[in-house]
Amino acid sequence: MLKMKRKIVYCIPSLYNSRGMERVTTIKANHFASSGRYEIIIIVTDGRDKKPFFELYPSIKIINLDINYDDLYHSSLFKRVIGYFKKQRLYKKRLTETLKSIRPDITISLLRREINFLHTIKDGSIKIGEFHLSRLNYRNLEEGYIPKFFQQMISRIWMRQLTSALRKLDRFVVLTHEDSHNWPELNNVAVIGNPLSFIPPEFSACMNKQMIAVGGLFAVKRFDLLIDCWAKVVKKHPDWVLKIYGEGMLREPLQQQIQQLSLTENCYLEKSTTDIINKYIESSCYLLTSKNEGFPMVIIEAMICGLPVVSFACPCGPRDIISHGIDGFVVENGNAEEFENRVSEIIENEEMRLQMGRQAQNNIPRSSIANVGQQWKALSDELLEVK
Repeated sequence: MLKMKRKIVYCIPSLYNSRGMERVTTIKANHFASSGRYEIIIIVTDGRDKKPFFELYPSIKIINLDINYDDLYHSSLFKRVIGYFKKQRLYKKRLTETLKSIRPDITISLLRREINFLHTIKDGSIKIGEFHLSRLNYRNLEEGYIPKFFQQMISRIWMRQLTSALRKLDRFVVLTHEDSHNWPELNNVAVIGNPLSFIPPEFSACMNKQMIAVGGLFAVKRFDLLIDCWAKVVKKHPDWVLKIYGEGMLREPLQQQIQQLSLTENCYLEKSTTDIINKYIESSCYLLTSKNEGFPMVIIEAMICGLPVVSFACPCGPRDIISHGIDGFVVENGNAEEFENRVSEIIENEEMRLQMGRQAQNNIPRSSIANVGQQWKALSDELLEVK
């Protein structure tokens, strides 16, 4: 007798963007679909006829519920609010009908617009919430957008609403053990990190006098602090170069900062590239100065390419990924002097740099899709057995 395939549904706004959530979902969906033991269905609300940015395994089915929240972005605030609630009602209706028709074994929400009502849908499936940020940077309102008092009030309402919904799920999956401690009111938290998106064809020799950082040119990445730190490092090591790859609204002020610090020969703002693997390989160390993260994929990407990492101990991720003193350094968050000293230490100790790079390359395969997929399989086996 043939064993029935396990049916898994992912709920995600769209697949046409090139962001981390879409990439990670695609990697996992492809892994399970290609095994031949799973039927994978991805339900989206937006995108209409837009193709997925990342290639999907042929057997994966996409269902577009044609809600199109994106249509609201060019409306007035009043129309956006009214339109949002109308679309939410429509989404709940269509998602309920779809899940009851599909009858999946497991339904996974990427914690978007369905999270507040998913648990109410009685389709017989296990309900899992999958978090791609950390509690500390979820639904943050931009400073100056509205008065701080209202920011705090709205954030408290959002968080109460969210935790109430999460409590009713069968499991809530976060990316790091560090972030798991940020949800003391929940007893259904599991930890599964993100999988690697690639295995490089070769590895860095860690001999080029070049360091690298990658990310959006936004305040949360604190590239302004990185550039200040680099200016002090360069005074001692003027033959080293830092390249920052990314796009964002802070390109102009960051470029001005580079010029004011006379770093035009030592620090370069590069555009985003599809050839980032080779950019890692041609570098000798990765630097991360973010204020906060969810699970910094750039760290595991750099490490699988053989780079040691110097990172602030920002919440969340670096402390879960980097083994301090073995494959990199984790520096007190915001301590610029210690960060500069660790970067200089990497530069000045060639043998240590090479050894850390080799350790990084050896340690990070724990994030392979095979390992991450096995953790998801174990979780689903446990939940379905309990059911």
